[in-house]
Amino acid sequence: MVTEDSNMTLTPDELARYRRHLLLPEVGAAGQEALKAARVLLIGAGGLGSPSALYLAASGVGTLGLIDCDQVDVSNLQRQVLYDTGSVGRSKVQAASERLQAMNPGLSVIHHDVEMRAANVGEIFRGYDLVLDGTDRFSARYLANDACVILGKPLVSAAIHRFEGLAMTYVPGRGPCYRCLFPDPPAEGLIPNCAEAGVLGVLPGVMGTIQATEAIKLILGLGEPLLGRLLTYDALRLRFDEFRFTRRDDCAVCGDHPSILAPQDLDGACSVELLANVHRLSAAQLQVLLEDPAAAIIDVREPHEYQASHLAGSLNIPISELDRLAEFGAQCRCVFVCRSGARSLRASALAVEQGIHDVAHLEGGLLAWARDVDTSFDVALP
Repeated sequence: MVTEDSNMTLTPDELARYRRHLLLPEVGAAGQEALKAARVLLIGAGGLGSPSALYLAASGVGTLGLIDCDQVDVSNLQRQVLYDTGSVGRSKVQAASERLQAMNPGLSVIHHDVEMRAANVGEIFRGYDLVLDGTDRFSARYLANDACVILGKPLVSAAIHRFEGLAMTYVPGRGPCYRCLFPDPPAEGLIPNCAEAGVLGVLPGVMGTIQATEAIKLILGLGEPLLGRLLTYDALRLRFDEFRFTRRDDCAVCGDHPSILAPQDLDGACSVELLANVHRLSAAQLQVLLEDPAAAIIDVREPHEYQASHLAGSLNIPISELDRLAEFGAQCRCVFVCRSGARSLRASALAVEQGIHDVAHLEGGLLAWARDVDTSFDVALP
């Protein structure tokens, strides 16, 4: 991502500071100048944003933008390494800026002490070369993805939960976006965040550093980014896995005929209350349930996805056709599955709304099935 603005001359202090980079032929002076010219936006200055920002600042990225409207809480200090006890009660972007500029005085930090919304995302994003998403809210995650696709900005996305993390990269015209993998967001608040479910303190350090690595690779044009690859990390097993996925022709934002033409705030895909009594099945639990003739295993993906691969004995009823559930009757035991678990959650809410009493869904979707039960199961899109 070397731009016309990257023909800067490194100062003597910079030549000394970045000497280890300059020794790498793949970086050299031209690469370090490209880093100096780069403008990177971090959404969230928390667990993921802390290590990302620290390493990008140390590596010589010239301009960092920080979006965060929170203040530092003492509970943040277990994992958000940008801050110390003296930061508690302060604005995150202010405290982070001071820490980063103390580390690298040549760094320019731009504060966006606001909540990211559809109304301001375009104006903010346009001032940057690439975006790192380290949020813990699905509404912000989908908004960031959609804005990057529409504005043509590369996006490095990561997420953490308890002992697990995931990361992927989107580059316009070169691979699928976040919605290609997770088409429909779950209800906000349905999946607990760090404050509700907890998180291993070192986990965001691993995933945030991966985000910074991807950003530097994109700026320098080095290596193979995580395009069409979902990288997962299990801290308890110290294991990385990878799931490949492709661009969806019917993706709502990057597909052939997109329906999302401008960034929009999510209005809540389904009600948390409707899902209060939905049973959440692990892949292993579903494996046992497949032997139950009374259970209807309903795959709510699109027909072309179902035809590519599906569980034996499952029925294909796309989420847009779930009014057909009436033919099963209120006493039917319905188990919904999809690729990642998002669409099956929405289907579960619709089933409850239609009066079906025994409703379950496969957490993590068929991706979890392929990971935990049948590693030969192919969930790649056609």
